[in-house]
Amino acid sequence: MSQVIQNKLNKLSKSKFRSSFHLRKKEIEYIDKKGIEEIKKQTYEIINKRIKPEIIENDGKQTPMKNHPVFIGQHATATCCRGCIEKWHHIKKNKELTDHEIDFIVELIMEWIRRQYERNKMS
Repeated sequence: MSQVIQNKLNKLSKSKFRSSFHLRKKEIEYIDKKGIEEIKKQTYEIINKRIKPEIIENDGKQTPMKNHPVFIGQHATATCCRGCIEKWHHIKKNKELTDHEIDFIVELIMEWIRRQYERNKMS
């Protein structure tokens, strides 16, 4: 994991709202069933479909707050909409995300998911 990801997750953990998100038993079981590589694949698919475009008509409302580990991870990492991405990660709205930006977002979400998964498995 890169230092940038580590620093970003530390900063996000200080937000009362962002730190209120956690994976529940249902999401942990889903990860167990699908495997972490499938979750990563799904993360890329979700980000490319819902977050990458230049214009998102329902920006700020496109990401559910439950029922999939990636959706929960997006809220926890402020990658749920372009407004949050601009505020927290300084990636401008109203432009299509680059492959590099998408890789960063996916890496951030996946590290958050891995930490949640490990924490749940230990308890």
